[in-house]
Parts: sequence; structure tokens; C-alpha cells
Amino acid sequence: MLASILVTGLVNGGVYALLALGFSLVFGVARIVNIAHGAFYMLAAYLIYVLLDVVGVGVAVAVPAAVLGTVLLGLLSYWIAIEPIREHEGAVLITTIALTLVFQEVLLGFFGGHFLANPSWVDGTFPLLGVDVTYQQLFTLVVVAVVLGGTWAVLERTRLGIAIRATANDRVTANLVGMNVRRVEMATLAVSAGLAGIAGAVVAPLRVVDPLMWQAPLVTILAVVVVGGLGSLKGSILGAFLIGYVEAATVFLVPSGSFIKGAVALTVMVTVLLVRPEGLFGVAFEEER
Repeated sequence: MLASILVTGLVNGGVYALLALGFSLVFGVARIVNIAHGAFYMLAAYLIYVLLDVVGVGVAVAVPAAVLGTVLLGLLSYWIAIEPIREHEGAVLITTIALTLVFQEVLLGFFGGHFLANPSWVDGTFPLLGVDVTYQQLFTLVVVAVVLGGTWAVLERTRLGIAIRATANDRVTANLVGMNVRRVEMATLAVSAGLAGIAGAVVAPLRVVDPLMWQAPLVTILAVVVVGGLGSLKGSILGAFLIGYVEAATVFLVPSGSFIKGAVALTVMVTVLLVRPEGLFGVAFEEER
């Protein structure tokens, strides 16, 4: 059972880390609470299903195409629905909720409310402490580790990463020193949608795909970013694995734990906020100081 918790928590935590990192980037740079982030995760999973099961292309083509398609849909959604009302935070929040529901209804119209399954990309299992771990789970962990490491390297080692961090820290100063804040926002949105797309792609062969699959991850993402500290990238990653292991332990150790794992994750969030209101690694933005 311990091995099952270890593997499940690592896989779930890795997927949550991809989603939470993208969510935190958009909030930090553009100050947008993007509820549609979960919808992009869902769209990527559906694109994988269409490309693999309907069109019939290989995994090597389907995955990059699904991620690229998710990025384009994310940018298009921003240009059409969010940018015109960019200065009205309440309207932006409501619009991202509306976008999510639009995507949900479109998918319901095309695919119905059926649960769709994707075959594993990598067949076979190997034993780990008495538990059979699938190579698909191992593949997912490798992809998550590479993507998280690559994203961290981009943020720390490249000019784009410096611009993103500078804009997140102080938009006014970044603009004054000559940075094109709007371009930085668009690049950040592309990275965020790409991370959601990768998360949806690697989850597609592990779970069923349905038009409501955005709901549970979105609640978990909100718990993760609040626990880690809203705007803290390090906190988002560590909070993701903390929530991932809490959920895994709940599922395997508590009777009917799969039905209450979301409530347990939210309980952890509330507990952390009572002890440390800014989260584990909370940061203060310049305009709030």
C-alpha cells in the first residue's frame, strides 16, 4: 500500500504541478485568475483522443499537435474574450468561467457526455515494492520531470524568463526599463496553456476523458496555489506534490476515500491558511506593498 501511495501521489502531484505552475505564471504576470486553465487541460485530452483514435496519427505527432493546438486556443481565447476587458478584474474572472462552460458545452455537443478512453502509449508493468507500476505511469513521470525542469531553466536562464520574473515582481518598473509588458504577458499565456496542454496529454491514457473532467483538477489547482502561496512558483510545485500525496493517502487509507479526497485537499488548504494566511511560500506584489 505504501508503494501505491508513493507512485499515485507522485503521478498526481506531477500533473498538478504542471497545472499549478501555469496558473501561477498567469496570475503573477497578468494578474488574471484564469478559471479557463482547467478547460485547456480538458481540451488537450480531447485533442489526444481525436488525433489518436479518430484521425489515427501516431503518438509522436499527436502529442505535439495537441499541445500546440491548446496553446493556439489559449491565445485566441485571450485575444477575443479577455484582452478587450483586461482592466476589469471582475469581468475577466466571469469571462474565464464563461469560456470554460462554452468549451464544455461544445464538447458535449460533439462527443456527448460519454466517457472516452485512450489506449496506453507504453505497454507493460514492472514491480516496485510489491506493486505493479505501469510503464505509462513511468513515462508520465519522466515527461513531468523534463517539462518542470525545462520550465525552471527557461525562467532562470533565459531573457524571456528574466522578463517574466521582472514583470511578475513589478509591472510598472518592468515597463519603465523598456520591457514590452504586453508581449511578456502573451508569452506567459502561451507557456501556461502549453503546460496545461502537456498535463492533459499525459493524463489522457491514464484516465477517462469527459466534458466535466476540468472540474476536479481546477478545485485542486486552487488549493495547491493557495497552499503554496499565490504567485510563488516554488510554492506551486511543492504544494502540488503535498496535495497529490494527501489525496493518494486518502484514497488508499480511508474507506470511500476517492469520494472525499477533494474535501481533504481543501481542508489542508484551510488549515494552512489559518496558520499562515499568505501560504507556505507566499509573496507580496509591489502594488500591494
